[in-house]
Amino acid sequence: MRGMFITFEGPDKAGKSTQIRLLCQYYEQNGIPYLLTREPGGCAVSEKIRQLLLDPSNDMGPVCEAMLYAAARSELVGQVLKPALEQGTTVICDRFVDSSIAYQGYGRELGAEKIAQLNQWATQGLTPDITFYLSIRPEVAQQRMNHIQKDRLEKADDAFRARVTQGYEALLQAQPERFTVIDANGSIEQIHQAILQHLAERIHR
Repeated sequence: MRGMFITFEGPDKAGKSTQIRLLCQYYEQNGIPYLLTREPGGCAVSEKIRQLLLDPSNDMGPVCEAMLYAAARSELVGQVLKPALEQGTTVICDRFVDSSIAYQGYGRELGAEKIAQLNQWATQGLTPDITFYLSIRPEVAQQRMNHIQKDRLEKADDAFRARVTQGYEALLQAQPERFTVIDANGSIEQIHQAILQHLAERIHR
């Protein structure tokens, strides 16, 4: 039986890392086997590509950026994701193709369709079973951004971030059956409980 593929998406500083950690703790406490990974990264080659992509000193064009994300994703799918899912393991991934469509397709204005086609090839057609989208008010995200050392993507301007949000909104409208929108403006525990509730509802369908 194929494992469940769960992804987390959202704008920078929406609290994805915290909620992923809490979900993993819940699985551990309940004896549910799972695999946690991230994008870009998750395996040796992809982690090296991650360093290239996020290093603020690397000046690269949008097409190069999109290709590198797809390359890292292809290796992760082949080396980690598909083998784990085929073994029946639940996989939790911090970002996946939706991020590329939002950030490169919309944010970098390369076109959502082109990015989707590129990643259809890179992922061998692998699609998440459920995607949690953490929705946060722009002013809250910006406040959190002011207190961190930003990577290359986080240094992008407000217009870029607005286009990324537009991209996510388009994805949510196009695939409502896969996405579950979580209000990330509440407390950490409230958000965690909302995720568990929606996950239970999806499993029981």
